Amino acid sequence: MMFKIGFLPVRIWDILDILIVGYLMYQIYRLLKGNIAFNIFVGVLTLYVVWWLVEQLNMDLLGAVLDQFVKVGVIILIIIFQPEVRRFLLFLGNSTLRRRSDFLSRIIDRNFEGAEQKESWVQSLKKAMLRLSRSKTGALIVLSKNLNLEGLINSGIIIDAQISDALLESIFNKSSPLHDGAVILENGKIKLASSILPISESHELPSNAGLRHRAAVGITERTNVAAFVVSEESGAISFALKGKLKRKLEEEEIVDLLNKHLI
Repeated sequence: MMFKIGFLPVRIWDILDILIVGYLMYQIYRLLKGNIAFNIFVGVLTLYVVWWLVEQLNMDLLGAVLDQFVKVGVIILIIIFQPEVRRFLLFLGNSTLRRRSDFLSRIIDRNFEGAEQKESWVQSLKKAMLRLSRSKTGALIVLSKNLNLEGLINSGIIIDAQISDALLESIFNKSSPLHDGAVILENGKIKLASSILPISESHELPSNAGLRHRAAVGITERTNVAAFVVSEESGAISFALKGKLKRKLEEEEIVDLLNKHLI
């Protein structure tokens, strides 16, 4: 199938090609923004543009020098951007697994027992967050949606216990050695506690956003998870998704978001 824009013939595959490349470039930007690696990427991109111009102008001497960099460019990029390449590949894999997980979750939710179990988890999480909010106890809870977060989380203590409001309150108790860091929920279980998450450097966050809020936004910028934050200063409950932060949630909003993002 082909049509023309002015004198330029355009196929449907050309449009698809542009959309795919644009999407990949956007995801690369999301992975690198706020990171020194972004400046390196811009520098490398500039080098390639200059090399292309030099080739077009037949500047043989400068072209020969730049050609040596370009020949090993892919290897250099992999070495420099190893953590970012890893995160990008995780993003691609996790997106596919997420779609499969959504399909399976819809099947499971049709089963009464599965729906009843999920409701129990939702109520436990809601109770824990509301109590932590009333006592102004800081908390950070990540709903991993069964995605593999290896490479994004630097540490954590394995818990591997069923979701329980009492256990969550104990973990985030100020006298607990595990209260710093995040709790990671996976498949109806508390998998990890005291996990260190990547910090967002987004300028869109309010100036009074603390470390927990920036960590919640940071993990959701890099992969398709959701996170709840309880503020230690105000007790307000916030929700992070896709790098965006929604603050001062009401009880009904908490329940709705848990039902939508827990599994």
